[in-house]
Amino acid sequence: MLGCHTGRMFQVTVAGGSYQEGLTTMIHGNPPGMEFSEKEIYGDLLLRKPGADELSSPRKEPDLPIIYSGINVEDTIQGAGNKNHTNGTPMVIVIPNLDRHFIHIKQYQDTNRTPRPGHASYASFMKYGPDDDAIGAGFFSGRRTATIVAAGYVAKKVLKSFGIEIFSYIKEAAGVKCPEMDYQAILDYTNRYKQMRWDYDPFYQEVYESGRVHMDMRYLEKCKVFAEIEQEIDAIRDKAPKIVPEEIKEKYGVHHIVNCPDIDVSNDMVDACNKITETGDSSGGICEVVVLGAPAGLGEPCFERLDSQLGKLVGIGAVKAVEIGAGMAVKDMTGAESNDQIYSEDGQVKFQSNQAGGITGGLSTGQPIVARIAVKPTPTIAKPQVTIDKYTLENKKLEAITRRDPTIVGRIWPIAENFTAMVVLDNLMMQLGYKAVLDKVK
Repeated sequence: MLGCHTGRMFQVTVAGGSYQEGLTTMIHGNPPGMEFSEKEIYGDLLLRKPGADELSSPRKEPDLPIIYSGINVEDTIQGAGNKNHTNGTPMVIVIPNLDRHFIHIKQYQDTNRTPRPGHASYASFMKYGPDDDAIGAGFFSGRRTATIVAAGYVAKKVLKSFGIEIFSYIKEAAGVKCPEMDYQAILDYTNRYKQMRWDYDPFYQEVYESGRVHMDMRYLEKCKVFAEIEQEIDAIRDKAPKIVPEEIKEKYGVHHIVNCPDIDVSNDMVDACNKITETGDSSGGICEVVVLGAPAGLGEPCFERLDSQLGKLVGIGAVKAVEIGAGMAVKDMTGAESNDQIYSEDGQVKFQSNQAGGITGGLSTGQPIVARIAVKPTPTIAKPQVTIDKYTLENKKLEAITRRDPTIVGRIWPIAENFTAMVVLDNLMMQLGYKAVLDKVK
């Protein structure tokens, strides 16, 4: 299988599948000297994992990561203080599948002759044949996106050292739209939402805050604990604090389910999604990603434009469209409305608008970089659908019996956020290298 590698200076290779032993992400180009822990990586992974609320799949995967390579397991010399620092070698993060039981595998075995409409199951069977990894959609499952979140977290941490912040949120769900808001306010809201999720996630508390798994343990010691946790998933989940929406709103100022910065709109989103789910159907939505603090000049013209690279956000399963800035709305604008007019104030270049989404000619302008992604409805639904037997080509009817998300939009935003971080860091490293050479030859 090709196509599992991306990037030039910050490169990422992913592998694994929904019901294989687990998932891996390998990061090339991560700078040495940065400290990482599995706890902080899990802090992002828990934002996209299933089973967290009424709008996600009931699958109970905890998505606990292990940093397998790429960091110093001890100080390189006594007292160096560089234990758990990146050392310049490829960083490999392993995410074992812990909620992988035969009862669920059997459900897929019973239905894999009849590909699910909207899924990759027919196309992947035609490409890879009868040995196609079809259990739980295999590599085409949403589980694969955990690898993007893990790698993207690493990229975000590097970018923060340059003053670059990236965040994403739910812009629209089931037809309910979030109003326009100040980006700094949305960033602050998103950070509070993440803190709430960390505080209420039982695995974050029971595994990492309690010190049951920590960075002083060897890989095999962690695997031993993970084998124990595999038998305790339900017991750990039962320790989750009770969700009281009003208490969460008062303490954190966020919605208890939806990462949308308008709490009233969030309630409307949940109601709209649930109404559709009650009919056996599913719903989609839009996530917006914003980059603050990126310098001007990121990206390369022609085939490596920054906006075309962000177009790779369609590489996230269920994403069917990407727009930058005003996006499709430019077709109804005049040139005067579309152009972001430029002026100078106190020695700084500023713009009167940001219809271009912070990118012109494929290069960043120094404005906020803004992208939106359209997330399709979950293809697995509880309604009869027409399909075929992929071996005999007989016409068949299919009803879903497998675990599924009522809507995927609530789990896509952290993936979009971290994927964008990978793209931005890759281009920042390219730009810094270009500038360093330019300074030398002047």
